[in-house]
Amino acid sequence: MFYPLAAVTVVSALAVITARNPVRSAMALVATLASLAVCFVALGAHLVAALQIIVYAGAVMVLFLFVIMLLNVQEDPHEGGRTGLKVAAAAIGAALAALFGTVLLRGGGSVEGAWPAGFGTTRALARVLFGDYLVAFELTSVLLLVAVVGAVVLARHDSDESDPGEVEEPQ
Repeated sequence: MFYPLAAVTVVSALAVITARNPVRSAMALVATLASLAVCFVALGAHLVAALQIIVYAGAVMVLFLFVIMLLNVQEDPHEGGRTGLKVAAAAIGAALAALFGTVLLRGGGSVEGAWPAGFGTTRALARVLFGDYLVAFELTSVLLLVAVVGAVVLARHDSDESDPGEVEEPQ
């Protein structure tokens, strides 16, 4: 099961960087994060998989989409009549859903004994995240905060292009 999941992850990650529309790029990132969560389920790290979906595919992606919408990115006018691509995307999505469902129903196919005792548990995750990687964890949160503040400043700057002292006369 690893190779099909890895292929899905790589293809969706490539879609993140090749998509012209930022909303589509963000949705490809959701697919990448979801396929990583299925990989974690396959490894038997169910807590990490749930956190991957809740925190990254949920909260962080909502934040990214909020910033994209705040910047008011316009739709590409050449996106109209691509029905072949839409059908292909629907077929690939159905195949991915079937693959993810199979992995989840089979219990992930984790290999017992391959990981240390307590792998993927809350205690082990907390010990590593808030012990060894505390600085990286906090720097990531500061980086996300700075990105949101920067997007808000850019959005306000674009909307405030007129001179505040200049009064427009009605016509």
